[in-house]
Amino acid sequence: MNEQKKALLVLGCPEVPVQMALALFAGCHLGKEGYDVITAGNPSVMKLIKTSDPAGHYLEQLTTLEHCIEDITEKGASYDLCISFAHNDAGISYAATMRYLLPDIRFITIVFGREATELAPRIEYTGEQIVEIAVHNPVPIRRKLQEVMGWGVSKS
Repeated sequence: MNEQKKALLVLGCPEVPVQMALALFAGCHLGKEGYDVITAGNPSVMKLIKTSDPAGHYLEQLTTLEHCIEDITEKGASYDLCISFAHNDAGISYAATMRYLLPDIRFITIVFGREATELAPRIEYTGEQIVEIAVHNPVPIRRKLQEVMGWGVSKS
């Protein structure tokens, strides 16, 4: 019996608007690819998701970062893919923690915000990186994510 692939989206502080759009976009495409998508973040992020996607079409399974870490360390939760969003040092720390806990999976860190190029060199773990100075316009990151994931690139 084939087990369904699982993807983990790790969201940082929601103060930069592009994160929510990109998380919903990623959740949509991962779902189309047959992934079971679990999204981890702080309570503010969870409230934004529940407001933006109230029926859970794209991000249905939500958990706090603390519960996610507990599920991995104590309950043996495993994933096939992790996409972690980071626009500050805390976001890099969350991503580094997840990478440490999930060393053998495909791991993508999306570094964004006004200081993205200054923040990216602080990443000291392995994995793919998408780095883009973006605050309000998600399109440049969306295009890079489409390329990295093989989803095809749209012109809009």
